[in-house]
Amino acid sequence: MAPLVVLLHGRGSRETEIMALADALPPELAYAAVRAPIAEGPGFAWFANRGIGRPVPESLRAAMHWFNAWLDGVAPPGRPVLLVGFSGGAAFAGGLVLDNPDHFAGAAILYGTLPFDAGVPTEAARLAGVPVFVAQGERDHVIPRDLLDRTWQYLTEESGAPTVARRDPVGHTLAPGALVGLAGWLAERAGYIARHGFPGREPARRPALSDEPTLCEELPDRAGSRPRVSVTIPQQQLTDNAPPELQEKLFARLSALVGVDTGQSAISVPGARGFMLSPATATGPAQAFLVPRAREFAHLHPGHDGSLHVALPAGLAADVIRHGWATAHPLAGIRLTPGMVLVYGPRDEHELDVVTAIVSASHAWATGKSTPAAA
Repeated sequence: MAPLVVLLHGRGSRETEIMALADALPPELAYAAVRAPIAEGPGFAWFANRGIGRPVPESLRAAMHWFNAWLDGVAPPGRPVLLVGFSGGAAFAGGLVLDNPDHFAGAAILYGTLPFDAGVPTEAARLAGVPVFVAQGERDHVIPRDLLDRTWQYLTEESGAPTVARRDPVGHTLAPGALVGLAGWLAERAGYIARHGFPGREPARRPALSDEPTLCEELPDRAGSRPRVSVTIPQQQLTDNAPPELQEKLFARLSALVGVDTGQSAISVPGARGFMLSPATATGPAQAFLVPRAREFAHLHPGHDGSLHVALPAGLAADVIRHGWATAHPLAGIRLTPGMVLVYGPRDEHELDVVTAIVSASHAWATGKSTPAAA
């Protein structure tokens, strides 16, 4: 069943205005535009406002309850739903997906802010496994810059969402490049769902760690703030990089894992060293690999970077993000395995042990074995 794309208009406008957007989006998808429930002048609003982008919690909650009841009537269980919200509709889309991440196959947050401090959860890894497309205008003076920056930072670093993010030299209007990017993102997400399926809009889809092999009894928190990571492809760690000697120790440890061959990565930049399994040991599922045909389950980026890309089960990917060791790859669940993460390079011997355990968990999944305990 093709995904339903629900278009959510901005504050003070109407559903007919955003429905015109569908003409520029993939024709093979189904679209619906919804009119917000609160009359506001000639247009409508999704929630009562405490200031631009700052919903009144009770009003947001009531609108989400109303919307979900409508959605249950038009999209039966099993049909994937993608949200596309502009401005005030972006805040509403963000509220919906934060409130119930398992209900939606993805969300586009266009020229708006997430509804922070409005009664919806925004903890680390809240959106793990939920692809997000975010577009902002560098000259946007309608949405406060602090809220745009907070939205950008949360989605690209903490949320756990595989996030395609772009900023264009425009104001509070959809840039042509952003529209092209949105169309491509929707088409690729729909294509991934068509190939691999979608579990359906169920409230308990997200796997608990207890339902999957555990990495360790309790993964420690990584010390300090997260390093900066590029939001463009190729995804790279930009700050707080691993010392070269620790990178080499890590490479030696991972090269010694059972059945591992090394060589130039089949997917990464020149100089990235891939970890591939021999055919006899590569008995895990296709999603346990970054490149299934090459049997590559992880790779170590060149020395100026020192981070790794690793394929993990969904629950473990969420866990390493939650504890500060990784961030999601922008194309996880779009072109690549949903549990693909960038693991930050180790800065000391303790972090070397933890990162080794994380990649060893990927190796165990790819070889069809139980995930090992941490060192």
